[in-house]
Amino acid sequence: MLYLCNVDEANISADNDHIKKVREYAQRNNEEVFKLCGKLEAEVANFSNAEERKQFLAEMGLETTGLSQLTTIAYRMLGLRTYFTVGEKEVRAWTFEQGIKAPEAAGIIHSDFQKGFIRAEVFHCEDLFKYGSEAKVKEAGKFRLEGKEYVVQDGDIMHFRFNV
Repeated sequence: MLYLCNVDEANISADNDHIKKVREYAQRNNEEVFKLCGKLEAEVANFSNAEERKQFLAEMGLETTGLSQLTTIAYRMLGLRTYFTVGEKEVRAWTFEQGIKAPEAAGIIHSDFQKGFIRAEVFHCEDLFKYGSEAKVKEAGKFRLEGKEYVVQDGDIMHFRFNV
């Protein structure tokens, strides 16, 4: 169970008595509490410029939006993770349940990918950020070929080889 508390700007960084009671209840029941300020989220959503949004959040003492944090918590609680596919025209994120193997991950895109799965070419998004290109990831030895038993990891970038 996740309790979401909508607070005003004054209570975004400190808990009021109501929030404290919700936290106490949730803790007794091994449940979670998250608070956000709906008004603040609405203001952040109006910024079209990422730099302005970042500056506004910093002025409010926040690193990221409440919605982003809420999404992260919900994914964790539901056992969901994300892998990516990357092409010349499109980068796409795919949601999967923690613990699935490469063929099942391929099946999320298309059932033929799962049926004809041969292997997956895999590297992690953090390696792409670090090295800057797929070619440099390969040069660094971070690019791998994985088979049917590979358990997909959060943040993997995958290219599926298949034959139907």
